[in-house]
Amino acid sequence: MQINKQPLEYEEKLDSRPIEQVQLLVIHCTELPDLTTARTYGEKILYPSGTGNSGHFYIDRDGSIEQWVKPEKIAHHVKGHNKQSIGVELVNTGRYPDWLNSNNQEPDEAYPDEQIDQLIALINHLHRTIPSLNHITGHEDLDQSRVTASNDPAIKVRRKIDPGPLFPWQYITQKTQLINIGSTAKKYE
Repeated sequence: MQINKQPLEYEEKLDSRPIEQVQLLVIHCTELPDLTTARTYGEKILYPSGTGNSGHFYIDRDGSIEQWVKPEKIAHHVKGHNKQSIGVELVNTGRYPDWLNSNNQEPDEAYPDEQIDQLIALINHLHRTIPSLNHITGHEDLDQSRVTASNDPAIKVRRKIDPGPLFPWQYITQKTQLINIGSTAKKYE
């Protein structure tokens, strides 16, 4: 497994943490068309600290892995759970380009085998190198907030639904040792 380190310009401005604090791996999908667009979003400065929102690792459709934030840093990838988690983003269109349109809430892009195989390799690598990392879940289980639909103010939609219904949770759980603590775990325990 090769990890291409591409640190964000603001990586050193992110808060540090003891690696033993990391207990959870959160799976995301970028909900963007490609890795270049994801990088543009990740580089945006959104906070007074001079930092923005980003996962730690990004896996493209061809299985290539980039590390944008080292695990010892607290990346902003999931509200309320950043201090104890690592974020892994999978390049996938999700609901792009109109994420909050009530008629566009069912993603239809499958995750390629190469991407999933590299995700499994990364999960197993992180589990070996970070002994406190024992749990896994999706962004959708940690952010269940609802927001106004972009096409109808009378409708509320989920703010985050990633990695979404096409993500192969059962396969991932069979190939890794992390404990799935998300809602998808109930389907095959």
